[in-house]
Amino acid sequence: MTIDFTPMYASHDAFRRDLERLAVAVAEGRAHTGPVRAGWENFKHQLHVHHTAEDSDLWPRVRARVAGRGRDLSLLDDMEAEHARIDPLLVAVDGALASRAFELPDLVRALRATLDDHLKHEEDEALPLMGEVLTGADWVAFTGRLREVQGLRGAAVFVPWLVDGVGDGDRGRVLGAFPPPVRVLNRVFWEGSYRRRGYWVVR
Repeated sequence: MTIDFTPMYASHDAFRRDLERLAVAVAEGRAHTGPVRAGWENFKHQLHVHHTAEDSDLWPRVRARVAGRGRDLSLLDDMEAEHARIDPLLVAVDGALASRAFELPDLVRALRATLDDHLKHEEDEALPLMGEVLTGADWVAFTGRLREVQGLRGAAVFVPWLVDGVGDGDRGRVLGAFPPPVRVLNRVFWEGSYRRRGYWVVR
């Protein structure tokens, strides 16, 4: 079974998109408005779910498959260390948003650079390794755990968040990675609800 990493890549793109929106809002003096703060809170939640699932379930599965392979184990150590470097930057941006600190633009730039470096490292090295060593059953178990953590309410935000602002061609490809019932729920219920939340002044 070939693992379909489409939702993983789409998540990475969504993280980059949200931080770009935050940077623009900071530059335009809108960082303290309700829609921007709501978008930031959702970004933090999605990133927390993503990284927690990787640390608690995905990386251990990969470690079990690469036991004795020093270079690959070092790569997994890097993934976890990079997660740890991102967390303090999230806290710093949070604090700067709350206090309207003058260093907010610098902190947002640092977070964008650090997260983007991590995502690129994961895409260039960790995802190919996963594709090599994980079985279809491994991936089904991981994604099942992720769905369990999210729950239906979480999925109702996660799926439209993935395709927020995505062009028609890529949108169809991303949504095609989900079962038909999820696509129907997204079209009929979730998309409208997501838009009404007004993340980043979504139109």
